[in-house]
Amino acid sequence: MRNSEKIITMSVDMYLSDMSSRKMRNQLQRHMETKTSHVSILNWVRKYVLKVANFVEKLKPALSGKYYMDETAIDCSGRNDFFWVAVDWDTRFIPNIYYSLFSDVRHCTQFLTAIKHKNMPRYIQTDSATYYDKAFRNVFGEEELDHRINNVRETGKHNVRIETVFSKLKDRIKGFRGLKAFWSAPILLIGLIIQHNFIEAHTTTGMRPCELAGIKLTLEEDRWLSLIKANAVS
Repeated sequence: MRNSEKIITMSVDMYLSDMSSRKMRNQLQRHMETKTSHVSILNWVRKYVLKVANFVEKLKPALSGKYYMDETAIDCSGRNDFFWVAVDWDTRFIPNIYYSLFSDVRHCTQFLTAIKHKNMPRYIQTDSATYYDKAFRNVFGEEELDHRINNVRETGKHNVRIETVFSKLKDRIKGFRGLKAFWSAPILLIGLIIQHNFIEAHTTTGMRPCELAGIKLTLEEDRWLSLIKANAVS
């Protein structure tokens, strides 16, 4: 790349943290005397998110199996797409995500199938959306998986353990001012999950979810650069 490692990884980190590509471009011009376009910054994000995703997908986190699962509507070019997330509560590690055009039994079944094949949880808690029951039967059949349903109308309590994770993700997605294309939206969302799992320490635990999940990585302060280099040698 024509730009330095530091500039590229700082741009990726700042963009996924809470800064738009245009604001990042302006910061680079003012403080690093580097002229680059906001499009280049987005290209760096997409390129290196995919490289790091290739590496972290091979890692084996030690999870509690206490999964909290939900989906949220995502604005993509004026259309409501859906982003599905399962978070392991003890570690706050997000092992599974899924992006779909619709929120229904078919897509819920596909997401649950991916969860089952990757890590069989001890239980999964969801809200009371009607399609969950059928999707769970489609995937788990008679297997004794504890499906816990939180019906907020009955309990008066929201599914707070997943909502605390979602609130942070939603805040950053709002900063995108809507996602622009179906092909690139999942890449940016994967980047947010990498940022959550490996880059930023959790405010409650003071540790990164990957550390709580027993993933031992020797990463320098520039964690994105370390992950990119780890992918190169893996």
